[in-house]
Amino acid sequence: MGIFSSFNFIIKHRLLLYRTTISDIKSKFAGSVFGLFWHFLYPLLLLSAYAMVYIYVFKVRLQLFDSNEYVLLIFCGLIPFLGFAEALGLGVGSVVANSSLVKNTLYPIDLVPVKAVFTAQTTQAAGLFLLLLMLGFYGKLTIWSFLIIPVWLCQILMTIGMVWLLSSINVFVRDLQSIISVIIMFLMMITPIAYTPDMVPENVRLVFSFNPLYYIVIGFQNSLILGKYPGDDVLMTLVIISFGSFIFGYWFFSKMKKLFAENI
Repeated sequence: MGIFSSFNFIIKHRLLLYRTTISDIKSKFAGSVFGLFWHFLYPLLLLSAYAMVYIYVFKVRLQLFDSNEYVLLIFCGLIPFLGFAEALGLGVGSVVANSSLVKNTLYPIDLVPVKAVFTAQTTQAAGLFLLLLMLGFYGKLTIWSFLIIPVWLCQILMTIGMVWLLSSINVFVRDLQSIISVIIMFLMMITPIAYTPDMVPENVRLVFSFNPLYYIVIGFQNSLILGKYPGDDVLMTLVIISFGSFIFGYWFFSKMKKLFAENI
């Protein structure tokens, strides 16, 4: 299996992936009162809760930001985290939930985790749209804002790779889909969503750097709210993690899927 097999697979099935993802997005909130508006309401409600806790309960004050700018900083970190967390939540159990497709030759089972990741990106896209409107209102948009595009692409590649890996493991160890919410909650605490990296004590900063979401959030916050280049170390680390995760995740899934039929 070549190193670019994962990319070739996505390109080959891009139209099928697009159609099924659109179908999942439409059915996601079917029958709900607010429908697709939940994509916008959910990040706003979570942002409100975060802002109230950190500004009025913890009374966090940063010298570089006023209260409005601090809310924007939180939103910059919250949006990519929501996209990642939702993708992980949907993707880990996706193979088991679609067990009928394991022996289906018309729809490759490899696409099921990918579809879950792309479906989850709608929430992030809606939140990002709102954030850009806010940043434009406060005059925070700069030339560096365009860097969120490659950062977001790296996030998607990394997430697909992780979901390929975890969804295949979940076929054999079903406990994984039960504890994924705890893992997501833990990641939320060690991801710099409502604080900047320099607020982390020096002796634990190294531990935080092992969190891949750390580099994604830093990329978003630096590019958008801080209006500066995230740094070669952040971008290069993010590229290595995302491409490595994508390639390894596909390789692992391809090896393990041969055993799916016997365990589902």
